[in-house]
Amino acid sequence: MTSPAIIDRPRDSFPRTVQEIEHTWITMPDGTRLAARIWMPDDAADNPVPGILEFIPYRKNDGTHQDDATKGPYFAGHGYAVVRVDLRGTGDSEGVIEDEYTQQELDDGVAAIAWIAAQPWCTGKVGIMGISWGGFNGLQIAAEQPPELAAVLTLCSTDDRYADDVHFFGGQLLADQQLSWATTMLAYDARPPDPEVWGDGWLDAWKQRLDATPPFIDAWMTHQRRDKFWQHGSVCEKPEAIQCPVMLVSGWADAYRDAILRMLDSLTVPRRGIIGPWVHLWPQVAIPGPRVGFLQEALRWWDRWLKDEPNGIDEEPMLLSYLQDSVPPRASYSERPGRWLADQRWPSEHVELRPARLTSRRTAIVDGDLVAEDHVLSVSSVQPHGIAGGRSAAYALSYEQAIDQRVDDGYALCFDTDPLAEALDVLGIPEAELTLMSDRPNAMVAVRLVDVAPDDTATMITRGVLNLAHRDSHEEPSDVPVDVPFTVRFPLHSIGYRLPEGHRLRIAVAPTLWPMVWPSPTPVTLGIHAAQSAIHLPVHAPATEVEFPFPTPEQAAYAHTKLPADESGTVSRDLAAGRTEVVYENSGGDRLPEEYGGLTHWSWERDTFGIDDLDPTTASATSERRIEIKRGSWRPRVEATAQMTCDMDNFYVTTDLHAYSDEEEIFTRRWTLSFERDHA
Repeated sequence: MTSPAIIDRPRDSFPRTVQEIEHTWITMPDGTRLAARIWMPDDAADNPVPGILEFIPYRKNDGTHQDDATKGPYFAGHGYAVVRVDLRGTGDSEGVIEDEYTQQELDDGVAAIAWIAAQPWCTGKVGIMGISWGGFNGLQIAAEQPPELAAVLTLCSTDDRYADDVHFFGGQLLADQQLSWATTMLAYDARPPDPEVWGDGWLDAWKQRLDATPPFIDAWMTHQRRDKFWQHGSVCEKPEAIQCPVMLVSGWADAYRDAILRMLDSLTVPRRGIIGPWVHLWPQVAIPGPRVGFLQEALRWWDRWLKDEPNGIDEEPMLLSYLQDSVPPRASYSERPGRWLADQRWPSEHVELRPARLTSRRTAIVDGDLVAEDHVLSVSSVQPHGIAGGRSAAYALSYEQAIDQRVDDGYALCFDTDPLAEALDVLGIPEAELTLMSDRPNAMVAVRLVDVAPDDTATMITRGVLNLAHRDSHEEPSDVPVDVPFTVRFPLHSIGYRLPEGHRLRIAVAPTLWPMVWPSPTPVTLGIHAAQSAIHLPVHAPATEVEFPFPTPEQAAYAHTKLPADESGTVSRDLAAGRTEVVYENSGGDRLPEEYGGLTHWSWERDTFGIDDLDPTTASATSERRIEIKRGSWRPRVEATAQMTCDMDNFYVTTDLHAYSDEEEIFTRRWTLSFERDHA
């Protein structure tokens, strides 16, 4: 199936004429003012409309200006007031941001919803929407049960901050995201308020913000297990606290798709899930295609729950998911062929778990009789295993997805099925059940599922990781028993994938996965009791395919200018040193229309990951960020750089922040931090 011929259909006329309020203040109960941008019908004062809040730290005046302008007018033109608010301490809002999803942030969100509902142009009903950060806090604010909140639209988010976010995966530190995102947020938070909003006091306010804003990495690395720090804001702790309808959206190339299937199962309110082939973007603009008319689908959701229109969306299938066809491995796809499936409920009656059993002959048998002696097979850690896997989170850059897995399969213990006699449709969360032995008290295991074509090219299907010290609990890890068999069961990332007839399923097992996760402190050899191990595959019956269930993508027209962009991803080897280095780099920006002052916002980032073949303590991650804003004589710039290294006992992080106003350095600070490894 391909995308509709028209990918983007910008609209500049709607059923109701739209007015924009470029800036207004929303005062919090403690007197702190938050900055807001509002779109609404120009007759809303006489004909009130429901409100929709988007509540994020990425700056309404420049960082997300163009993205906001494609959605805000669209919903406003169909009879809503869209209120885009900068979080406390970000953009033009007063105060200081101290971390993600603090209780103060959630309290501010509740107060913002109450403010919207009380305006004369609002009917009193409010929804909350957002992708990523705004998707996270939308769920968390809903769990606070503000009485005016009538519905949630959450994209690329999670119910479990420890399981799915940029910090840990299976109890193992996410090497390719934790430092990277902390450095990004330090640079984001260090940007100044806008002089056109703040007047002559903007520079003093900026200096105060710079002096008070912490590097988030300090708190994140302090909490390496799933303690109360991560339980806060994880709505899986009490899903029944969410009392309004929720639409959940993500893509198979996004790091947050697992939460949709969990929440469809755990929530008790009306709910709907959509999972496409997409990366971490709104589905009307995301890749890989097919893109969908998601804003129209969102309108149906808002109309049902904010306007009480009986349009039937609450009676439609609970889950629409895209079953991807097999494709050759590439680092990026513009389109993924496949088909849409509809499941009336989730868990679905059309899905059953089938074991792919391992054998001592290094083969695998799907749902068949297993006759094999229980031999122990071993695999030792080679630190660069995983370099062909791409990044753990994809944002539509050219280098992010997994390339041919044969690069990594040579470092792993692999089990292949015979060529399949018929296609196998996998939809859901596969689970690994392994009986292992470890020669070290700190160890991890990584499992990759791979589609092996008749020509032996190997495409990643999905993967999972478990820190074996977390085998019984992410809250209370314990040393791994040495040279003693033990059994673990853990989830891989969810997936929708058709493995074709004639292809083989490969199960690859290894004790490393770099640079996705940080390695164990010493080299590890794992023994695998093959006859006692299996991968449980969620196999979907093939009878519920549906025609393309969405209209052609469209959004509001917006005449911004994209600045020249550049991006690259490289892997290099120092043969003499036996060291592998991975470098990801990209830059780009936007120039706003003249009616918004012609402001330009440009950013550059580079992440570098290095490791020696046989020594995990040589692992290093370096993240560099630079952001420049220009409008007339106003030319602020921020630069943030951080490096993480380790030894057997500790992690070490050095972070530098510099801020410039028209080339004059006005701020510099270095943080030198160390963290004891907690079963990591």
